[in-house]
Amino acid sequence: MNSAPHLKWLQFFKDVVITVTLWAFETIGFVILFAPFYCLAWIFSRDVARSFQRLNSGFYRWFFALVRALVPACRWQIDDAVKAIRGSVVVANHISYLDPILLFSLFPRHTTIAKRRLFHIPIFGWMLRLSGYLPSSSDRLLADLVLLRIEQLPTLLADGGNLVVFPEGTRSRDGRIGSFNTGPFKIARLCNAPIDVLYLEGTARLFKPGRFLFDTGSPNTVYARHLAHLEPCYDDPDFSLRALMAKVKDILEMRQSNQ
Repeated sequence: MNSAPHLKWLQFFKDVVITVTLWAFETIGFVILFAPFYCLAWIFSRDVARSFQRLNSGFYRWFFALVRALVPACRWQIDDAVKAIRGSVVVANHISYLDPILLFSLFPRHTTIAKRRLFHIPIFGWMLRLSGYLPSSSDRLLADLVLLRIEQLPTLLADGGNLVVFPEGTRSRDGRIGSFNTGPFKIARLCNAPIDVLYLEGTARLFKPGRFLFDTGSPNTVYARHLAHLEPCYDDPDFSLRALMAKVKDILEMRQSNQ
């Protein structure tokens, strides 16, 4: 008797159970275990954004600790140089929903550029605002927030915080590096900030775009690799934003071609 179909259904059931457990932690677990701390930070903290960023980072560290425990087939390799990044614009490829929250878990002090529509979602948008995150573009209701966040960025970077950005603006469906938006690089120039280039692998295999379930049975390794630390001479008369973008894209594509 061929047991392959039975094993396939067993693995599917395992994927469902683990996925439901993880999303239950992210929703119900957040409300029960973390929401009280957010409320206390909102009421009593002198710097609500800093407190919320640390809480966001802590929450996702717990989330990925649970992922590691429930999905032993997946290994994790995070470069020590990634964890040590401070005061930089962190640029990475984007292949899975897990990418931003993985980086948030590594940087207690951080901000990011989130899609504008997310700021209009009840409660979630409020959390993004209080976390000090930056809308990807402004509308009539967000114009003042965009200006405020850009004004605050030099202070955050000087304090050792990182701006986490995915210049492609959306997840790649085929793994290839897409075209870049100029916004993150304009912000780096405005803040006279260094740029750290990261390459993420394996997150799309663990949680594939367009699929609800985690792949809990396939052997896999998630990597967060530190590829380069750049300190552009923004004041140089020959400085070119397009050339900087092309350099970062070349670094990512070279790593991709070597996989």
